[in-house]
Amino acid sequence: MTKAIFITGGASGIGRAVAILFAAKGWRVGLGDVNEAGMAETLALLPADAGSTHRLDVRDPAAWTEALSAFAPDGRIDVLLNNAGVASGGPLVEVPQDEIDRVIDINFKGVLNGARAAYPFLKSAAPGSCLLNTASAAALYGTAGVAVYSATKFAVRALTEALDSEWEADSIRVRSLMPSFIDTPLLASPSHAGSTRTKRDVVMAAGLEFTPVEQAAEAAWTAVHGERLHTLVGKTARKLAFVAKWAPSLARQRGKKLMAERSE
Repeated sequence: MTKAIFITGGASGIGRAVAILFAAKGWRVGLGDVNEAGMAETLALLPADAGSTHRLDVRDPAAWTEALSAFAPDGRIDVLLNNAGVASGGPLVEVPQDEIDRVIDINFKGVLNGARAAYPFLKSAAPGSCLLNTASAAALYGTAGVAVYSATKFAVRALTEALDSEWEADSIRVRSLMPSFIDTPLLASPSHAGSTRTKRDVVMAAGLEFTPVEQAAEAAWTAVHGERLHTLVGKTARKLAFVAKWAPSLARQRGKKLMAERSE
């Protein structure tokens, strides 16, 4: 039986790279996103008849049920990649309330909605099915200048850990990816409201590395098939995990450096 993966945020970035990798390995791929043009571009990169597109706003529980049912009318999905997300930065007191709400609604509530909607599909495909959530290296230590984003990714990390225990009896694995800086369209927007510098500019000025998106896709494949609860992606993520555990004062210094870069 051909295995199936449904990917949110499938129009670009990590979602697109994961779609390409899994389709190349013979999986059937469902793409969910609000960006229909981007999904069409991703679909064109897949083998013929390997995928389908489903307009999905992850903030809408009813839209989740509709998209997953359309993708898997047999009621089985082997992997759900909860990957849709938005980036936001700037000092907390300067971030508009509507931006705070949007980040929380997409980055965390969207993941909650996906987990709840996907559960029966994953249970039907168990054992061996997997809920894979895209967290972030920002979930390793609170990241100054992106407080709301970091908090949502900590929440995704906590949800992953909780559901891995809750769903063990159903033979559903729950895993997370913790990528560092991946050069995706998320980094093309301003670093915070009122700034003309992009997030990409800030990362480069701080001397931090970008991880190729293909590496994130390979990490997703490993996470789905492995036993590691959280999979770090990129040198920066691995360094931050070490520092957060053994030298948290250095992590605070890193945050101050990033804040200084953002203020220039």
